[in-house]
Amino acid sequence: MKPTVVLDIERPSPAVVDALAPFGSATVHESMNKTGLMHPYMRPIYPDAELCGTAVTVCCQPGDNLMIHAAIEACRPGDVLVVTTTSSSTDGMFGELLAVSARAHGVKGLIIEAGVRDTKVLTDMRFPVWAKAVSAKGTVKESPGWVNVPVVCAGVWIRPGDIVLGDADGVVVVPKEQAAVVAARAQERTRRENDTRARLARGELGIDIYGLRAKLRQLGVEYVER
Repeated sequence: MKPTVVLDIERPSPAVVDALAPFGSATVHESMNKTGLMHPYMRPIYPDAELCGTAVTVCCQPGDNLMIHAAIEACRPGDVLVVTTTSSSTDGMFGELLAVSARAHGVKGLIIEAGVRDTKVLTDMRFPVWAKAVSAKGTVKESPGWVNVPVVCAGVWIRPGDIVLGDADGVVVVPKEQAAVVAARAQERTRRENDTRARLARGELGIDIYGLRAKLRQLGVEYVER
């Protein structure tokens, strides 16, 4: 495929994105039948980092961040940069100056299956980043790539305009056409969990709440009193 920068993409409405934002990555992942979760090596650079926004996808050559610079032009307020490379890389492809530029264009944060640097400054900026590695190793700006084409990032297929949600537990991708349904499922799941939390706090056992005694019997588990 010829190197390409797609400037205009289809995005879900802000209301749809906002409907997903209150929920954690675990809840959203469960609400999509345990799909959409990126590999667990994608970690936030500070513990309470959170974001929910629309993906602008970027595919770079390893050790080359030219296409991240090109992607900034395609970004709109509420977007999240989602960056991967054509082969494995841990080089520090994103740092303070790119974050300043991205924020000026309304970018909420970064998901990068490569390295990031200037993490102290990014943390002070409260610019949320999930990365595979932290590395001071710099990059060049020489090689063509792609902006706003479908990519695989950390094991998940993601298209421009899909919704990306990240927190301390990980990063999950919600296909844009499923977002409203997933938000409704996440709301219902949260309601059930709140009810279960109250029952557990009153002293009820999870084994009874979840009906697991029959499962134990089926598996041949015996209770023994001594």
